[in-house]
Amino acid sequence: MSKKTIVCVVGARPNFMKIAPIIKELSKFQDQVSSYLVHTGQHYDQAMKAAFFQQLGIPEPDIDLEVGSGSHCEQTANIMLRFEPVLDKVKPCAVLVVGDVNSTIACSLVAVKKRIPVIHVEAGLRSRDREMPEEINRVLTDQISDSLFITERSAQENLMDEGIDISRIHFAGNVMIDTLLDNLKLAIPFAETLKDYEKAHNIPKEGYGLLTMHRPSNVDDPQVLQSLLESIVAISEKLPIIFPIHPRTRSRIEQEDLLDLISSGDIICLPPVGYLQMLGLMKSAKMVLTDSGGLQEETTSLGIPCVTLRENTERPITIEEGTNTIVGTDREKIKACVDDILATGGKSGRIPEYWDGKAAGRIVAEIKKIYL
Repeated sequence: MSKKTIVCVVGARPNFMKIAPIIKELSKFQDQVSSYLVHTGQHYDQAMKAAFFQQLGIPEPDIDLEVGSGSHCEQTANIMLRFEPVLDKVKPCAVLVVGDVNSTIACSLVAVKKRIPVIHVEAGLRSRDREMPEEINRVLTDQISDSLFITERSAQENLMDEGIDISRIHFAGNVMIDTLLDNLKLAIPFAETLKDYEKAHNIPKEGYGLLTMHRPSNVDDPQVLQSLLESIVAISEKLPIIFPIHPRTRSRIEQEDLLDLISSGDIICLPPVGYLQMLGLMKSAKMVLTDSGGLQEETTSLGIPCVTLRENTERPITIEEGTNTIVGTDREKIKACVDDILATGGKSGRIPEYWDGKAAGRIVAEIKKIYL
């Protein structure tokens, strides 16, 4: 039997945590299959890329397309143009994509045009919000994928409602949780991450809240951004807030002259941090306030109350079974949710089915049956 190659694609930071356990699992079958890792360069912070790859034990990419920034259309087109020659050279038996970023749909389109099977990990998630670029990427990628691996059972219903045959859908669990459980013991203690920040020495024994915010709907509208930051400042009067600021968010804050607003609260502003640092900050937090989909899942796994600063979520299981509460951007809803967590400890939740650290094993076992 000749050895086959699967091209694995990453483009942005959330992809790294999803691809790591899959590549690790594929490496157990080196006599049958090799993985060829393509980094599109959609996330173009080289220092952060290196930190994530090192911390997660991901091998250096076989190729970096170095696409960089641009509009959604420009970025997607450039990825497609640079990805096609890779497939011509490697001639893989399949292309494996994860998540919902521009790299996901761009590389899937190229593969399907060249009649190469597409494997989509984290398929079927839906927010029902077509204004989110990620929602468009999810729907389109699922429609052209040959094998769709889902993290929760509601995703199967979504896919079947969209006309996708059940034979193409595989419930494998959540590879993000594989990575989290694999690295939990390596998490860098929050005190180590904060040791150079003067405000950090005043964190009370009651703990702190962790904030992340990057979605365009929250940071691109000046009024929404200011309102959210004012809510965070008010919360910080009761609970110190640690805020690793996404580069794009920091740029918006500076453009709107809101740095003084943040400085007025008990808020510790950090530059972007690596995965192990973020894991340490999250596992010790009293609550997490975020607009990130991945953090909704990770907080559910860790049993940490999560306050989601969005009007919807594509991960409903984190609400139905986990620790997540949707509050949108309404100040009163945010305040009420935070006050409840401070008073009662928040939702306890439970670990969803197949969020057991073994999802990558189930995915690769199915890939072997279908493609090898």
